[in-house]
Amino acid sequence: MGTIETLGEKLAIDTLKVQDAIGEDRFYMEVAQVLGAASQSLEEAFLTEMRVRLAERKAREFIADKLSRVQKDLEQKARE
Repeated sequence: MGTIETLGEKLAIDTLKVQDAIGEDRFYMEVAQVLGAASQSLEEAFLTEMRVRLAERKAREFIADKLSRVQKDLEQKARE
């Protein structure tokens, strides 16, 4: 992994922590604007990391919700 990718990854991790703490789900776009003014390459690496991490979160939520629904259905069928 190159310097830009490494920095983009670290920034994404830190940004997600702050974003979660302050409850602003688009905070990363503000960070991207700051980056874009200084380095478009780093902005792109950062946005890629953010998109991947946010997509992973959504996928994990989907999986957890699906599992929860299946478990509830199974419990309901067991009671019948």
